[in-house]
Amino acid sequence: MPGQTARRDGPEGRARYTHAMRVGQGFDAHAFAEGRPLMLGGVEVPHARGLAGHSDGDALLHALIDALLGAAGLGDIGGMFPPSDERWRGAASLDLLAAVLRRVRAAGFRVVNVDATVVAEAPRLAAHVDTMRARIASALEVEVGAVSVKPKTSDGLGFTGRGEGIAAFAAVLLE
Repeated sequence: MPGQTARRDGPEGRARYTHAMRVGQGFDAHAFAEGRPLMLGGVEVPHARGLAGHSDGDALLHALIDALLGAAGLGDIGGMFPPSDERWRGAASLDLLAAVLRRVRAAGFRVVNVDATVVAEAPRLAAHVDTMRARIASALEVEVGAVSVKPKTSDGLGFTGRGEGIAAFAAVLLE
């Protein structure tokens, strides 16, 4: 039953507890870069600059990937897709998310819901939120209602407020 805790004997006879529900949180930030499309939540958003990064620079999906891997106890995005590995240069983050979902499922979990926040002064993202939610839900094989994406500004404060880049936060619940 979800939420229950079970005791199992771990290595060296120590008690180990497993939980049916796991929470993960992720963060990512990228600077703007010329000559790249702006990808957020698997959606190409019209803007003069995209985000720098080894893959497509999708800060929202990268934060989500870290949240998923963290909740499942599987490390982080840099460990799974190291920037030193040329296989991931220019990779679509939706493809990376699909690979992470396979690992999360292989570890015995399923996604319950996602709550994400994107911090950007520009471009305005509200018109793209429904498409982002649909792409993320499709990639995670969950209902759109299980995915929340909230665009926010930082009211001119910090690197996002100065228009230097975009930051994203994500939380996930697995069972």
